[in-house]
Amino acid sequence: MTLAQAAILGVVQGLTEFLPVSSSAHLALFPWVLGWKDPGLAFDVALHWGTLIALLIYFWREWMKLAAGVLRAIGRRQMNEETVLVGKLIAGTIPAAIAGVLLEDYADRVLRAPWIIATMLAVVGIVMWIADRRAKSGDPNATPGWGAAIAIGCAQALALVPGTSRSGITMIAGLAAGLPRPAAARYSFLLSAPIIFGAGLKELPKIVHGDPATTLVGLVAAAVSGGFAIAFLLRYLSRGSFVPFAVYRLALAAFVVVLMVVRG
Repeated sequence: MTLAQAAILGVVQGLTEFLPVSSSAHLALFPWVLGWKDPGLAFDVALHWGTLIALLIYFWREWMKLAAGVLRAIGRRQMNEETVLVGKLIAGTIPAAIAGVLLEDYADRVLRAPWIIATMLAVVGIVMWIADRRAKSGDPNATPGWGAAIAIGCAQALALVPGTSRSGITMIAGLAAGLPRPAAARYSFLLSAPIIFGAGLKELPKIVHGDPATTLVGLVAAAVSGGFAIAFLLRYLSRGSFVPFAVYRLALAAFVVVLMVVRG
């Protein structure tokens, strides 16, 4: 893999991890369409660490506030707003963590077929369109209740299937739970940090087997583009809708189907 390819894949990962269009689908489709070799697991792990860096930097004030709130709660032995949110994030992470441990190998071996990716791109795109039509307005910093937090966490587990989109499916679940569009996106981003960290930590030893130059380039590209994607989506959703992303998903699904037919 060249440095240019590493940079391109890093940008693709950073943008599509946070925009609701499926990073797994794009990372699988780019090498398939362009005829590139599989960059390998070490590089994939590096890209996910890049997106984690973007999350940590963009929401650093939020993370510091949550940490301080938890420490206050421990000192005073009293629950507060921050500890409740941390509890919801933990509860929402558990379903995806269990699914990842049990089904990740199966998903990588069996569920990366182009027709599965096309199907999930289309199905989630249609559901996104429907959910967006029912979206409510309100506080952009709102968080879900406990039941909704667990439901959003269960939805996050579906992201193991390429084409689903972790951010897309959790934002849809957030909309279904009554969160305004910006709040659904913000909560989705916060919820993604623990699962990305856990997945990256699990595979971290394998990163040493990758090429240092391409690994670093991909990581930096993913971090920078991921930060821009987070900022763009939160700003856009303050006035815009998820419809353009739903349309893009449907168009991409159609493109994959056409390409499968052409290639036989």
